Amino acid sequence: MPFVTALVAAAGKGRRLGLGYNKVFLHLKGRPLLSYSLEVLEKSPLVQAVIVVTAPGDVAKCWDVIGRGYAKSIRVVEGGEERQDSVSQGLKALPAETEFVAVHDAARPLVTQELLAAVVEAALETGAAIAAVPVQDTIKRSGTAGIVEGTVDREGLWAAQTPQVFRRDWLEEAHSRAMLEGWRATDDASLVERCGYPVRIVKGDYGNIKVTTPVDVILATALLEARKRQDWAFLGERRPGPYA
Repeated sequence: MPFVTALVAAAGKGRRLGLGYNKVFLHLKGRPLLSYSLEVLEKSPLVQAVIVVTAPGDVAKCWDVIGRGYAKSIRVVEGGEERQDSVSQGLKALPAETEFVAVHDAARPLVTQELLAAVVEAALETGAAIAAVPVQDTIKRSGTAGIVEGTVDREGLWAAQTPQVFRRDWLEEAHSRAMLEGWRATDDASLVERCGYPVRIVKGDYGNIKVTTPVDVILATALLEARKRQDWAFLGERRPGPYA
């Protein structure tokens, strides 16, 4: 089994939530947001080590969340100004034996063992894989005056999520080239794609939301409560798998 290190992006500022602190420390049903992702990674037999990349000054707070309940090797390092910079910093801290890197946003606390496993397994086959869901909304393109200029055909459009899993050498090359050539992207797959490497889509689930706004907190709380009741019929969730 290849050595997989999970890199958890946990440097969120929480501005859109109206917080004065890193949103990964926001409590959701009595627990810090960060703890949910760490629990999934700790229980996964496919992940051997975990690196948490957090905001400068938040390292001690992350260790408070981690505590002593984790058996896997965990490191906490300071990130950069933007998410891309933070992932680059995390790559510098990878254990030497790392072969694949699973990047996950701590702001997605509802990731499941099934989805993580599906993405890791797809990446082991192809070199790179991401969780994503088909776009459901009608997408409009507007001009500078806010007038609709067209409607985008949503056929074949996917909304990217995390986890995103890559061969270590591909991801390191992508971030190295991004730094040298000035590329900026909002996810790591965009950088890997730009290097010409194929990225497999694994169908995720719509419950794997990113907590960014106050509405997301309400939704995440409701989803956690539904999962506790095992109300899968209500959620309409299905086991994720590679897109065919």
